[in-house]
Amino acid sequence: MARLLEQAQQMQQQLAAAQEQLAQEEVTGTAAGGLVSVTMTGQGEVTAVTIAPAAIDPDDVETLQDSIVAAFRDASRAVNELTASRMGPLAGGLGGGLGLPGL
Repeated sequence: MARLLEQAQQMQQQLAAAQEQLAQEEVTGTAAGGLVSVTMTGQGEVTAVTIAPAAIDPDDVETLQDSIVAAFRDASRAVNELTASRMGPLAGGLGGGLGLPGL
């Protein structure tokens, strides 16, 4: 039982370190051929939105709005991929619930 608790404590430390690393990393999603971009941390916090002047058409605001949403989705997808790559190996190390039945 002591070994199991030690393993759980190690896993908790590794998860905390991975979460801290995610908070420091950034990803950028783009849309409209790169005219619109959204930058997010690995924890999903938006840190920047960039819109090139060429993306702004006063007669077509809807396309710009759609491009912002698309860039946000692209950044969110990148965050999910980053999270999976960082946390996936750690979650796999749990061995199906720390080897306890029912977990």
